[in-house]
Amino acid sequence: MGGGGVFWERGGGGAGGWGGGGGGFWVWVLGLGFFFGWKASVDPTPVCGGRINIIFADSSRHLPKLTWVTDFALDLPLIHAGKVRRLYALPDGTILMVATDAISAFDHVLATPIPDKGAILNQLSLWWFEQLPDVPNHVVSTDVPPAVRGRAVIAEPLQMVPVECVARGYLTGSAWAEYQQSGTVCGIALPDGLLDGSRLPEPIFTPAIKAPLGEHDQNVDFATIVALHGEELATQLRDLTLAIYARAEAIARDRGIILADTKFEFGRRPDGTLVLADEVLTPDSSRFWDADAWRPGGPLPSFDKQFVRDWLIHESGWDKASDAPPPPLPAEIVAATRAKYVEAYEKLTGRSFVA
Repeated sequence: MGGGGVFWERGGGGAGGWGGGGGGFWVWVLGLGFFFGWKASVDPTPVCGGRINIIFADSSRHLPKLTWVTDFALDLPLIHAGKVRRLYALPDGTILMVATDAISAFDHVLATPIPDKGAILNQLSLWWFEQLPDVPNHVVSTDVPPAVRGRAVIAEPLQMVPVECVARGYLTGSAWAEYQQSGTVCGIALPDGLLDGSRLPEPIFTPAIKAPLGEHDQNVDFATIVALHGEELATQLRDLTLAIYARAEAIARDRGIILADTKFEFGRRPDGTLVLADEVLTPDSSRFWDADAWRPGGPLPSFDKQFVRDWLIHESGWDKASDAPPPPLPAEIVAATRAKYVEAYEKLTGRSFVA
């Protein structure tokens, strides 16, 4: 997750709002509760359900240091910094979600940003939300501060479901690796004789359990999601994920792009409604292939960050099994990556990208 929907509420005594002694607010991120207060104390106290109560005098000290992206000069409480997104609390209870230009690969946030990447991700997600009018989404408004215009939305607070809801219509990546070993993907048996890039007989739901920042999400079978969240919610997540994928895959295919796989995140409103949140169907959350060049078993030219992954593995000299961070991206890799993201946006939307 890049820092998607967060639930927050004011708490504590004293004055409410953003100032005053003894005030504060709760923030729920991936099932962890954080109380951001204005008194200088830190009191980690485990409570039931895996929630942790931490009172921060200066919340920014406890967030990842993303020195390679702009701080945007927003006079708002920064409540979460993910790999790509930053979340700021707004006084009316909504969330300002800002997409930075950071790029991640192999569970590392790279030291080199991709210019305009955040704006591309944000604007492409908004376009996809337009294509899915009957699916509730988290966007409240695009009327955001000028410093983050084009790369941010105002989102509603949600209780996030800590599951990466992955839909796969084609066999590749970690699914291809598992298939080669067992003939299955997340417990789902697949036909013999498939190749890297083969289209599956039908799309499959291959969920993952979300991991802390910097760690790899764990692929699991559907039964695990049922055990963790109950059959009703697990079934809703699976059915909604596959329905959205089917519609998006057809839209993309008509525009010359194969949507090989993608991941969604959902949150719940107080009434239990499932809401599509975070980024949706972007080059960061999906594999986009050139339909004209698609050849199972051969190279799979893409419009996503696989280009960066390939450079890191095959050309950079970096050993991803080591403890060393990935090297900075060369200027030509940065430019080519930006071009691929722009091309994906323009091929899908039919619009010219304007930063």
